Amino acid sequence: MKVLVATGLYPPEIGGPATYSKLLEVELPKRGIATVVLPFRDVRRYPIIIRHVVYCYRLLRAGWKSDIVYAQDPISVGLPAWFAAFVLRKKFVLKVVGDYAWEQARQRSGFVGTLEEFQSADVSLFIQILRTLERFVARRALRVVVPSKYLAGIVAEWGVEKKRIVVIYNGVSIGDVGERQIIRGLLHFSGKLLISVGRLVPWKGFDVVIKVFARLKKKFPDLTLFIAGSGPEMNRLQLTVDSLQLGESVIFAGQVDHDALLRYVRAADIFVLNTSYEGFSHQILETMAVGTPIVTTNIGGNPEAITDGVDGYLVRPGDMSALESRVTTLLEKPDQYKKIVVAARKRVAVFTDERTVSETATLLQSL
Repeated sequence: MKVLVATGLYPPEIGGPATYSKLLEVELPKRGIATVVLPFRDVRRYPIIIRHVVYCYRLLRAGWKSDIVYAQDPISVGLPAWFAAFVLRKKFVLKVVGDYAWEQARQRSGFVGTLEEFQSADVSLFIQILRTLERFVARRALRVVVPSKYLAGIVAEWGVEKKRIVVIYNGVSIGDVGERQIIRGLLHFSGKLLISVGRLVPWKGFDVVIKVFARLKKKFPDLTLFIAGSGPEMNRLQLTVDSLQLGESVIFAGQVDHDALLRYVRAADIFVLNTSYEGFSHQILETMAVGTPIVTTNIGGNPEAITDGVDGYLVRPGDMSALESRVTTLLEKPDQYKKIVVAARKRVAVFTDERTVSETATLLQSL
């Protein structure tokens, strides 16, 4: 049996699809499934439409000996992967980790509604086309793999039969990152440290994190906020920092490679994520595994990983008072801090790479 994996991201690029695709490439052959990965990065040098045509051609060349074409998103690689599978008469499987059309609506056309509201909202012609395309591709997949029950519900709204939607949770596999104090010394960190990670886009809510940090700074003068990630919101967020006169107490690190990011997360006292959308965060799982307590939002797939007050804290998106209160609790109550860390490590132990690969292999072999 042979599977062709079409992926938008691949190491050394970072992100969930990159990690997942590499994991499949290494582990599926051990289970009798020959695996070939075709990264989209090889065609990014071409103009926007041409690159997809070239990628489709490469899929056609690579796919004729494969039994299954497995695409890691519904648009950039999903559309050409479906077409290649259709022409070659191969089985087509799709993984959906988010709604690309909604993301583009938020960034390009000023749409401010939630992911749920977007599914039936009136939007611009360009966004309508994107929404139609991702639903077209998803409906033609033999199976649609999603990393959370939350996203399974979204995909069902696209018109995909529930029996064709399969929930396979992300796994995490992290060795010993190191002792917090030693890492802090090597990185020259001092005082208390908050960290937030993600693309600098509106739905990640970094502006609220910065405003809450300004309040916390009055209680904890030695507090620093470290933000890892890049994106279109960078300039606006820097203006927010300047307007609040936070100076160098807020650090924008930009894009950070995976191993270094794990060390930064381990060095931090608390991980904060004020997102208004999250399918199922691999970053949250990694943070739980390295032993840094989490304060995040009660939306999307987050409640499937975290039980509020047990192995982390969940608040409403944008609830500045609740966010401030939970961070304060963790900074002021060492016993509660330790309890959360221990429970989180126990909880994340069920989300293993072995489980992810095993369930994926079982699915593919069943087809």
